[in-house]
Amino acid sequence: MDRTKWPALLGLVAGTYQLTSTIGTTFALEKPVHSSIALLSSLAAVLLVISRFLPRAEQHKRDGHGYNAVPLEDVHTDQTPRRRSSTPGFQDVAYPSSLRKLRLVFLLAVTVICARVAVLQHVLANIQCARRTWESAIPLVFGIFDYVGSKRGASLDTSHEHDLTLYGIWARRILQAPYRYLIIVGAICVACVIAITTTSSPATSYICATTLPYTWAVPLLQHVGTALDVSILACLTYLIRQDEGKNERSAALRFSTVGWALMISAIVLSISGGAYYFVSDPDIRRAIITIPSAFKWSAVKLDLLFCFTATCTLFCIYHIGTTTTTLVLLFTATMTSTTAFAWAHPHPFPIRSAGYGFTAASLAMFALIVYFNVEAVSIDSDQSSSKATFARIPTLVYLTILLLLGLRTALWVQHDSLVTYHPIDLLIWEAKQQHDAYTNQSTRSTSLDKAVHNYRTRYNRQPPPNFDKWYDYATERTSFIIDDFDSIERDLLPFYALSPKEIRERTWELISNPWNDAAGLSIRDGKVEISPHVVPTHRWMLDGLVEMIGFFAEWLPDMDLAFNLNDECRVAVPYEDVEPMRAQGRAFGDPTASVRNAFSPDRAAQWTPIPEEPITTTPLTELSFQRTFQPFGSVGCPPSSPARSQNCWSVASLCTTCTAPHSHGIALSNWTLAGNICHQPDVASLHGLYLSPAAFKGSHTLLPIFSQSKAHGFNDVLYPSAWNYMDKAVYRPSEEYPDPDWKSKNATLFWRGATSEGVSPGGGQWKGMTRQRFVHLASPNTTSPSQAILLPTSKSTNTAPRLQYTSLSPSVLRSLLPVDLQFVSSILRCGGRDCDDQAAEFAPLAEPSDFQGHWGYKYLLDLDGAGFSGRFLPFLHSKSLPFKAALFREWWDDRLTAWVHFVPLDIRGQGMWATLAYFAGVNGTIGGRSFDVEGRDVEGERIARVGREWAGKVLRREDMEIYFFRVLLEWGRLTDEGREGIGFSGADDS
Repeated sequence: MDRTKWPALLGLVAGTYQLTSTIGTTFALEKPVHSSIALLSSLAAVLLVISRFLPRAEQHKRDGHGYNAVPLEDVHTDQTPRRRSSTPGFQDVAYPSSLRKLRLVFLLAVTVICARVAVLQHVLANIQCARRTWESAIPLVFGIFDYVGSKRGASLDTSHEHDLTLYGIWARRILQAPYRYLIIVGAICVACVIAITTTSSPATSYICATTLPYTWAVPLLQHVGTALDVSILACLTYLIRQDEGKNERSAALRFSTVGWALMISAIVLSISGGAYYFVSDPDIRRAIITIPSAFKWSAVKLDLLFCFTATCTLFCIYHIGTTTTTLVLLFTATMTSTTAFAWAHPHPFPIRSAGYGFTAASLAMFALIVYFNVEAVSIDSDQSSSKATFARIPTLVYLTILLLLGLRTALWVQHDSLVTYHPIDLLIWEAKQQHDAYTNQSTRSTSLDKAVHNYRTRYNRQPPPNFDKWYDYATERTSFIIDDFDSIERDLLPFYALSPKEIRERTWELISNPWNDAAGLSIRDGKVEISPHVVPTHRWMLDGLVEMIGFFAEWLPDMDLAFNLNDECRVAVPYEDVEPMRAQGRAFGDPTASVRNAFSPDRAAQWTPIPEEPITTTPLTELSFQRTFQPFGSVGCPPSSPARSQNCWSVASLCTTCTAPHSHGIALSNWTLAGNICHQPDVASLHGLYLSPAAFKGSHTLLPIFSQSKAHGFNDVLYPSAWNYMDKAVYRPSEEYPDPDWKSKNATLFWRGATSEGVSPGGGQWKGMTRQRFVHLASPNTTSPSQAILLPTSKSTNTAPRLQYTSLSPSVLRSLLPVDLQFVSSILRCGGRDCDDQAAEFAPLAEPSDFQGHWGYKYLLDLDGAGFSGRFLPFLHSKSLPFKAALFREWWDDRLTAWVHFVPLDIRGQGMWATLAYFAGVNGTIGGRSFDVEGRDVEGERIARVGREWAGKVLRREDMEIYFFRVLLEWGRLTDEGREGIGFSGADDS
């Protein structure tokens, strides 16, 4: 057995490092009970197999030569040799041990393991309410057990002190002190707690409701869980360390006993889970038996890693005791997590106390070296080299600690908590340059020939037939945008991989079945008609489209179009399939080819008539009221992307690695990248589309369906919404509701709306939805997490600003910054207890107000609903400043520039308060210090004015018509059997 000591210790360190690095992104914890059963049964099987290769009988008695965990008593005093273990009451005794006691411990181990899994499941279900607990003190608990279980009454051996110096006497007495290990272990535990506390992510905005018991129940369960962890370790230590009667239990029997305890625990959990399945409702049953493929592979990986690490841990307990084993585990996990966090976050945000963190990490390293040295010296004095972790500490240990110290020193030195400029100042300047570049390249063409040339240059093919008619239509309506229609190119590119016949057949299949929630328009001989089977509640949408298309239908070919009647997007083709399709699209056409400026003459006959009797087949899968991120939301991302390879199961902490690519400090820096979910696996729990959409009927097959908005990764074709075209929400100030000048407006961030983003049928899904989280952030609710804003330091001046992120509670923020975000009237789209829970959490609800009342406020917040927000365009046309947080993107997305035309916010909400503080200023007392930070009123007014002027140029009703005209010309070519030979090659084709 001795030769297993070093591999076990190295395996413990390596396994703990890997577990700590990967546990935060595993899919396995989505189903903690399933994973626990798999882990327990696998580990049990491993131990039972290993036990067959271990010695069947002890090779020697351990009296004086076997393992003594930590010599807490005086090792130099004269006493009869005695066997000791690392846990009180677990000593190898000279009298027969009770077999009954061993069996009781075995049963207790099974009980506490099962109880621990149950506690884990409940904590993970409401992890946003979790608080810090005392896991880091577990080594200290076992150190105290060792101390209490050791002989402390022996007197110090002072017989040889007359030969020592004063320093030698004190050193000898310290090494003989029974509490010497307690002090060192305690120092390491405290240092690890400080290191973890000072290098952790900020809390997320996921809601821990004050009106629900989880605010106190989850922390209580955490403490219970840690107590159960201690109990499990104590039981396993007893089973590994304890002898049976007068006979030494063999290593094989010890480890096989643990293996059977774990196996029986897995069996008990399986039986309990099966019983729960049969008494549950159908939705819970479906959740229990539905095993996503991502979960399977992640569970296998975690299983292998856990079995390896746990096996090494048990062997370490056998060799060096529980105290030292848990100490090494704590130190490795702490250094791994804190060093990785410091490496990934060298900037001032997120807030971390780099100095305290470095000091704590250094103390932990120093204390661990002292621990091993004291242990080695003490054991060496007792002439029992097998008792200690190291009889002589290897040079490799010193080198590892030295390298780690050097790395932490470098990370500490390069970190600066101060900011010399406000990031939003830089973002506004950069956005201005970006917008100027956009306008230069999007409005370059001043003639039809130049427009054709620029089209060929951009898209490497000839324009579609009747491009000249489109150009005349656009210029007659003074379109500011002539050349840049890249969003249309992105949407239509994959469809070149389908034949015109396939597109026609799929269109027919969509609009021939009312269950698909897709309505059809038929264009024949320049006239537009609505196809059968349109739901009456959505008739207005089709009427608006008929009106819009009617202005240019005479230049469109005969075709049928399928329009999505739901708010949610529909088509998500997996990345592996859609990328080759896009490649085919990029290869389509030749900018120098000779083409005919006309669509095929026989198109009408190619479109199968829509039947009066609906068909029943469908290409769609329904996932309404279910999670959609893994099956649909992320499939458009590369397989190696975080969205597909990682799972941010902990909604308690802000995923700073998810926000970093599109953020500058706490401010959102890249609106386009923020809409790309491929680096943001955490959004799976932060939006109604992914948590529980109201009406989700989607497909992984490329279907020709037009939608008003879509999230990244979906392949719907965007078109200007009839909601805005028909002025369902319109900017129309009046004498009763005027739009005053900027300085006369109420300087408040204002929002009114309904809980319509998604459905919360009783499972608490509302806690992650964007609308609910933003309202909760602005409420005086004490469970809302503290938020960071930038404030000047005491040494800051106008010429040399020195800013620092300061974390403030919601109550303090509300006293400094005016916000008014409320739900209106009643809670919608809910079921079960979620209706009452939301009503209580967001009480009091606001009374309904006229939409035109928005114009009285300076700052207007715009948030997604079940799809896009229909308010944003009216907000842009007003004199107020729109703040926008959105997952969905619309047809105009390329035309607007964040920080030039509107203020962007991350959908997580972490920058809402800091961004508002930038524009509104901060005037008040914080922590006894008075602040009078002037708001950037000039910048706010300028963005509002520029956004209003730009919207008046590129977001008019006429611009919607021009965009849709261009879309349908391109679509006409796509659906034409002769699409390779048609197009517009120049003015001569006119």
